[in-house]
Amino acid sequence: MMKQDIVLDIKNLHKSFEDANDQMEHILTDFNLQVKKNEFLCILGPSGCGKTTLLRCIAGFEKYSGEIQVNGEAKTAPGIDRIMVFQDFNQLFPWKTVEKNIQYPLKQQGMKDKAELDRITAEYLEKVNLAGIQKKYPHQLSGGMKQRVAIAKALALKPQIILMDEPFAALDAMTRNKLLAEVQTISKTEDCTFIFITHNIQEAIVLGSRIMVLAPGGRIKLDEENTIEHPVTPASEGYGKLWKRLHDALDE
Repeated sequence: MMKQDIVLDIKNLHKSFEDANDQMEHILTDFNLQVKKNEFLCILGPSGCGKTTLLRCIAGFEKYSGEIQVNGEAKTAPGIDRIMVFQDFNQLFPWKTVEKNIQYPLKQQGMKDKAELDRITAEYLEKVNLAGIQKKYPHQLSGGMKQRVAIAKALALKPQIILMDEPFAALDAMTRNKLLAEVQTISKTEDCTFIFITHNIQEAIVLGSRIMVLAPGGRIKLDEENTIEHPVTPASEGYGKLWKRLHDALDE
């Protein structure tokens, strides 16, 4: 990779937790990763292999040893250049309307112009196919709609990296497939890098421009570009072979 193309550079990342028996459990050990600007990296791996911990370290939610750089600048705390979208539907303030949820972090960054705030809100709600719901409250939304609002809220901040931790895992299949298509479209139009955790091989193949499989300890078992032409379906040329490689890597 050319250095100027790298948005995320992780060097010798190590993260441990103390277990119930006061023993140190090493979740990530000497983990190294470079991610290019506007790449869509999907990460697969069994539970406990460090996928979520990795995202939390990148987001600045965890202390760690090693170094995480974004555009060459070391990061150790949360910032709006790295925004996380969680699996939990309840990541919105329940007492705020949709527009107030989207506008709150923008106001925290000093934006005060109401017309501009309203314009940004409308723009990003339209991007996630939720135009016109500004005045609704989270309890009036379905799970899929809440996830759309969370994505709109993240995009409105124009981050360098969006971190997505199994955001569709709790959704029904029809809603999940619609959101997959929407996120893929968004990723093609936004100047943003996506890092997406999933247990679903099909999700990884449909979304990822690059797919990685992690083993316990954060060991990278497979890391390859996804060259299947988009939009991807199970009938796409190369889909079956890639699915099998990923399945075999997960099953080893």
